[in-house]
Amino acid sequence: MSALLEVAHLSKRFGGLEAVSDLSFTLDEGEILGLIGPNGAGKSTVFNLVNGVHRPDSGSVIFQGTDITGEPPYRIVRLGLARTHQIVQPLAELSVLDNCTVGACFGRDNLSLAQGRTVVREVAELVGLSGRLEDPAGQLTTVGKKRLELGRALCSRPRLLLLDEVLAGLNPTETERMIEVIQKIRTRGVAILIIEHVMRAIMSLSDRIVVLNLGRRLAEGSPATVANDPKVIEAYLGDPKLLAAVEHS
Repeated sequence: MSALLEVAHLSKRFGGLEAVSDLSFTLDEGEILGLIGPNGAGKSTVFNLVNGVHRPDSGSVIFQGTDITGEPPYRIVRLGLARTHQIVQPLAELSVLDNCTVGACFGRDNLSLAQGRTVVREVAELVGLSGRLEDPAGQLTTVGKKRLELGRALCSRPRLLLLDEVLAGLNPTETERMIEVIQKIRTRGVAILIIEHVMRAIMSLSDRIVVLNLGRRLAEGSPATVANDPKVIEAYLGDPKLLAAVEHS
């Protein structure tokens, strides 16, 4: 059985900067794959290449057996691949309900407005926004906007969800609650590719981890394997949080 997502020999330059270099990895149905690395390692560029924001200079992205390399994001989301963004940008003047309805109606199932609103209410319950549906998105707190970003992506009914630092800026209690939401999403059969700097969270959530450094794959394996890899420890400048995260996961 082929992987849900296959990234093969992906490379991307921006002028003289090689942001991603000959990167290959796979992600299976129902799997959570972590993507970690120091700042500037190329993680967000990988997301942008996978979901069509950027076209790679070389290499390919295969999703569900279909070559989606360089396809625009609106076509890719229709195929069942959605993402969140590190910097959330809701449609501030619209309600939470309307923000999420956009995701539902332009997602994989091409839902009608009425069908989309039904999906939104289901997803809002999952992500903890059921009591805020009529509120303007711009009035939400940081954690509320994070939940909205996640909810809008989920409303597109993805088979694969790309999460870009969805825990950034959250306090420990909010982080724990968001981790629980991510775990529930996986139980619904959605595969997840996640970028995260909260090491304890990504080590506990991920089945496997790919480590990037300077645009290249530095290591790949289980959380315990990569956390104890000397190359990974060196790349993180011996950050003890890496090992501590595994010990407490």
